[in-house]
Amino acid sequence: MKQLFKIIFILIINTVCLNKALAQTSSFDAKSTDLNQINIPPLEVIMDSVVNRNAMVRFRKKEIEAKEYHLKSERVYWTRNIGVQADTRYGTLDNYTTNIDALSRANFSTITNKQFTYTVGLYLKLPLFDVVNRKNQVRMATVELEAARSMAEFQEDEVKETVITQYQDLILKQRLLYLKSQNLGDARVNMEMVEKEFRNGIIAIGEYVRISDMTSRIESDYEVAKSNFLLSKQLLENIAGFTIGVNY
Repeated sequence: MKQLFKIIFILIINTVCLNKALAQTSSFDAKSTDLNQINIPPLEVIMDSVVNRNAMVRFRKKEIEAKEYHLKSERVYWTRNIGVQADTRYGTLDNYTTNIDALSRANFSTITNKQFTYTVGLYLKLPLFDVVNRKNQVRMATVELEAARSMAEFQEDEVKETVITQYQDLILKQRLLYLKSQNLGDARVNMEMVEKEFRNGIIAIGEYVRISDMTSRIESDYEVAKSNFLLSKQLLENIAGFTIGVNY
C-alpha cells in the first residue's frame, strides 16, 4: 500500500508540473509565432546600412580623402621655389648733392632727412634635390592613394561578407525556430491526449513517463532554438543600426 501511495503521489506531482509546463509552453508557442512572423528586411537594405555606419569603412574613406589632398600638394610643391619678395623701410637717410659754379668745380653737400624706402623683387630657386626627386614624390603620393583605395575596397568587401553570413544565419535560425515551434505544438497536443488516456487507465505509467520526458526534451530544444534566433537577430541589429521587424 505504501508503495502504491508513493506512485500515486508521484503521478499527482508530475501532473501538476506537467500542467504548468504546458501552460508555459502555450505562451512560448505564442511568442514563437510572433518571432516566426518577423519580417526580415532585404539583404540590400541591411547591407547599405552596415556599410554606411561601419567605423572602419568610414575611416578608410577619410584616408582616401587625405591621400588625395596629399597628392594635390605634391603636384604644386614646386611653386614654393617661386615667389615675390618685398621690403620697406623708414628712417634717416643721407642724400648727397653736387653744386658746380664758377669759383669751384665741384661742391658737395649732404642733406639728412627721414623717408620711406621700399624694394620689390621676384625670386626663383631651383634646389637640385627637388628637381631630381620631383617625379618620385608625385609617384609615391599616387601609389599611396591607390593603396588607400584598395584597402577601402577590401574593408568594404569584408564587411559585406560578414553581413551576408549573419543575414543567412538569421534566416536559418528563424526557420529552425519555426520547426521547433511546430514540434512543440504537436508534442503539447500529444501530451494532452496521453494524459487523458493515462487517467482513464488506457496506457501504462512507463509509457506516460516516456512521452512526458520526450515532451520536456522538445521544449528544451525549442528554448535553445529561440535563444539562438534572438542572439542572431540582435547581432545583426547591432551592426545594422536598427531593429529588425519594426518599421525598417
